[in-house]
Amino acid sequence: MKIKNSLKSLKGRHRANRVVRRRGRVYVINKQNPRFKARQG
Repeated sequence: MKIKNSLKSLKGRHRANRVVRRRGRVYVINKQNPRFKARQG
């Protein structure tokens, strides 16, 4: 999992990426290709 200050650029790397908020943190998740996971902050 990558940790970045801004997830906007990571969201565009794959069309299945979704930005979700969980427990006050922002994540990029991808069910088709889990290696694109990322967390903000």
